[in-house]
Amino acid sequence: MSATYKTKRILVKRSYQFLAVLLILLAAGLFLLPDIQKHEGLSPEHYVKNMLSSERYISSDELADRIINQDPALLIIDTRSPEAFEKYSLPNAINIPVSEIFNPENNMYLDQEVYDIVLYSNDHFFAEEVWMIGNRLGYQRLYVLQGGLNAWFNTIIKPPFPDQTMPNKAFELYNFRKAAGKYFGVNMDTIEVITKIKVAPEPKKKVVPKPKKKKRMPEGGC
Repeated sequence: MSATYKTKRILVKRSYQFLAVLLILLAAGLFLLPDIQKHEGLSPEHYVKNMLSSERYISSDELADRIINQDPALLIIDTRSPEAFEKYSLPNAINIPVSEIFNPENNMYLDQEVYDIVLYSNDHFFAEEVWMIGNRLGYQRLYVLQGGLNAWFNTIIKPPFPDQTMPNKAFELYNFRKAAGKYFGVNMDTIEVITKIKVAPEPKKKVVPKPKKKKRMPEGGC
């Protein structure tokens, strides 16, 4: 095992340890919030339950399949910087940097009931931050691309060839990934990736924000 590989494993392990500590501290803080804040969005109990669930993740294989089939219920949000987005992005994704995603003008993209929203970044940590805050606010249909663009590259763009001892399903998955890579503009002979993926653009999605519940006025009088 090379020193470089060992170093990468240590860095990945530390990243996950940091995220675990962050989630624990955040969960503890939620339970200590004043009662007035506990009634906004999800309860701390449901929030922590959602954080421990893996249902928020979508794999690169599932996302690739939905993009190729032009799923009309899919909305992809790139949470990286505009510079990174311009160099490489997923087809039909919109760019809302993590620092701006909860600005009032962007709220309609997250707080709606029409699309499945897939958040991604280079790994999945920036997207995870957005998911955690959005989930705490009670936003529905938020998902995170598991492993981010790093996982996307290692599966869809450069899929590993299965070992001969592996079952047929492994070869079927490899063939799907190889075909998907060609769809997304990859030369499998040289593993040359087009910097900006070129796919026929979809019409701009109309995002309708979820209507706000009206506050009940106090009854009675003097």
